[in-house]
Amino acid sequence: QVQLTESGGGLVQAGGSLRLSCAASTSIFRIRVMAWYRQAPGKERELVAASGNGGRTNYADSVKGRFTISRDNYKNTMYLQMNSLTPEDTAVYYCSGGSSVQGDYWGQGTQVTVSS
Repeated sequence: QVQLTESGGGLVQAGGSLRLSCAASTSIFRIRVMAWYRQAPGKERELVAASGNGGRTNYADSVKGRFTISRDNYKNTMYLQMNSLTPEDTAVYYCSGGSSVQGDYWGQGTQVTVSS
């Protein structure tokens, strides 16, 4: 069973930046898809960004140009660099990994709060 642990969340002012990390308990080299999701209060969980092990990435329209997903296979860690944050980015952010973007493994989540 793969364990994923997020870190890096916190409170930031609008316009600021945060970098989230997702550390895996095993090699992520063979994990076909790793992704970041988020869930804001009263809303459904939504896909933010995904990274395939072949290097392909995709982003939600709402974060394109502001967020960057990356993975370091040697550190078994995935990252989400978030710039130009807005209050609408406030949510619990989850990382996932598995054979598809739906995810077979999930982290416990990290809170990101953006103040106006």
